[in-house]
Amino acid sequence: MTRRISSLPLVLAAVGVCAALASGQGSVRDPRQALEGTWNSGTATPLERPAALEDKAFFTPEEAAAFERQSAQRNEEPAAGAPRTGTGTYNNFYREWGTRVVKTRRTSIVIDPPDGRIPPLTPAADEFRKKRLDAMRRAENPEDLGLQDQCVSFLTAGPPLLPYSYNSNYQIVVAKDVVLIFAEMIHDARIVHMDNRPHPPRSVALPLGHSTGRWDGNTLIVDTTNFKSGNGYYGDAGGNFGWDENLHIVERFRLFDADTLLYQFEIDDSTAFTRPWKGELTMDRTTELIYEYACHEANYSLENMMRGYRAAERKPPGR
Repeated sequence: MTRRISSLPLVLAAVGVCAALASGQGSVRDPRQALEGTWNSGTATPLERPAALEDKAFFTPEEAAAFERQSAQRNEEPAAGAPRTGTGTYNNFYREWGTRVVKTRRTSIVIDPPDGRIPPLTPAADEFRKKRLDAMRRAENPEDLGLQDQCVSFLTAGPPLLPYSYNSNYQIVVAKDVVLIFAEMIHDARIVHMDNRPHPPRSVALPLGHSTGRWDGNTLIVDTTNFKSGNGYYGDAGGNFGWDENLHIVERFRLFDADTLLYQFEIDDSTAFTRPWKGELTMDRTTELIYEYACHEANYSLENMMRGYRAAERKPPGR
C-alpha cells in the first residue's frame, strides 16, 4: 500500500469546483455546505448484526463500551511466537480499525431487514456467485480474480459508502450544479448532478453508476442507477459487492451533529437480492488529508499472484 501526494486538486479543477472545506466551527452561509469537508467512516460497528445479538437493534452506552473493548481485543496483533498460517497481510501499523461504534449506537450498519442481516441472494444470483468464487480459487487469468484483487474497485468507493480496515476517508465538495464525493480508496471521484437532469438510457452503464441529487432541507438525497454489471460478485467474492445492471441505490447525507455525518442508503436490486435492504452509519469529520491510493503499481502483484496459482498447481497433493 503506497501513499503519496493527493491527486484530488486535479480532479476538482476538472469539474470546475473550488470550495473551502467546512471546519464544523463558526457559521456558513448555506447550512447545506456544512456537509463539505473530509469524513472518516472507520467504525467498530459491523456491517451485519452478530448472531449473538439476535434482535437487539441498539446498544446501551454500557453495552457499546463493552463491544468496543471486545473489538479492540480482536484487532490486536498476534503475540510474539504465536503460530501463524499463510503468508499474512498488513500489520496494524497500516490498519485503520474503527475503535468506536456508530454514534446512533446501532448494532449493525444494516438496519432493514430488522434482523440486521443482508437479505439472501436470489437463486440465480447465488449460483452465479458460487461459480465466480470457484473460478477465483483457481484463477487462470487476472480477470478471474475479484475486482478488489485487480484493484479495479473497493467497497469503500460505493455506492454505498461502506467502511474498510484502512483508507476510510471521503471528501465532499458542494457546488451549485454538482456535488463531488471523492473516496480515498481507490481514488474514485463520483459526481452527483444537481441540475435536474434525468438518468441516461440504460444502455449507458458506468462502474459507479450515474448519480443525480436534490436537497430536502439540509439533507442531500442521491439517486444512482445505470450500473455496469459486476458479473455477480455479490458480497464477499473478491472483497466488494460488484452489483449488476439492475441495481438502484438511494443515499441520504445530513449532519447528525456539527462534526458527524449521518449516512443512510437503500439497496434495490431484484435480480440480486430477494428483497430491498437499508443501511446507516455515522462518519466523523477529520482534518486528515486525502492521499493517493496506489494499488499494486505496474501490476507486479497480479503477475506474482498468477505465478503463485501456477506454483500451487504444481505442488504434489498433500504437500
